[in-house]
Amino acid sequence: MHTHNSFENLKPFVKWVGGKGSSVERLLQLIPEHIDTYVEPFVGSGALFFSLNFDKAIINDSNSELIAAYQEIKENVFELEMYLSTLIYDKNLYEKIRAWDREENFLKRPRVERAARLIYLMKTCYNGLYRVSKKNYFNTPMGNYKSPLICDVPTLNACYKFLNDKNVAIYNQDYASLLDLIPDNAFVYLDPPYFPVSKTANFTSYQSDKFKETEQFRLLEFCMALHKRGIRFLLSNSDVPEAREIYSKFNIKVLEVCRRINSNIAKRSAVNELAVTNYDVATGELLKLD
Repeated sequence: MHTHNSFENLKPFVKWVGGKGSSVERLLQLIPEHIDTYVEPFVGSGALFFSLNFDKAIINDSNSELIAAYQEIKENVFELEMYLSTLIYDKNLYEKIRAWDREENFLKRPRVERAARLIYLMKTCYNGLYRVSKKNYFNTPMGNYKSPLICDVPTLNACYKFLNDKNVAIYNQDYASLLDLIPDNAFVYLDPPYFPVSKTANFTSYQSDKFKETEQFRLLEFCMALHKRGIRFLLSNSDVPEAREIYSKFNIKVLEVCRRINSNIAKRSAVNELAVTNYDVATGELLKLD
């Protein structure tokens, strides 16, 4: 079983739809004991990443605002905390900050402002849902909270310490381009946008470039490429026939996860998710595929 790392107050600095907070304990039971290089191509809020011990890590996400926040926490956390401490939970301020991405020079804003914006919006928006329009504008409405903790200093400091004590490389690119960077002795955890559970629950639409069915097959090719190199991986996806079918050559375990997919908070029902590995969980040995 994995020893949790001993960083006090360490947890994700934002909540994220599909975040792995509720299933970390079960995922940890499937992961090899010693990890040399940990790789997470779709890092999101990093719930698993922040709970592991490893020597080195490569984290990546296609969401440039999220990655700007990771980089800012790693390199410049105190300025970020000062900036966040000036922000209040207020509808006018929320709408003003949310609208920054409609500015022509939004990406030229100082990274501390973009990082603070992401954290502020995720702390105050409805259900922590990162959602953008066709034009890639953030469009989640403000949530209804008593007094959300916008500047969580203990958590931000713990994330800063973790990102600096460990050897962590942070990328913002297409996951497939990581293949050349991943060393042979790596362990890879994949938490991609899931296969939709139903035609209406298109929950992959939290980013503008939708993760279509063809993307799921491209991801399978990525997994096959890892396997050919003898690199162990664990992949999470929804428990739907399509996912069971494309990963049928590998080991599939079913995890029951508490999910808040429904906007009605009371309807946080347990759903099944798949945990796919290309190794025997008991021995850590790589599967032999025919």
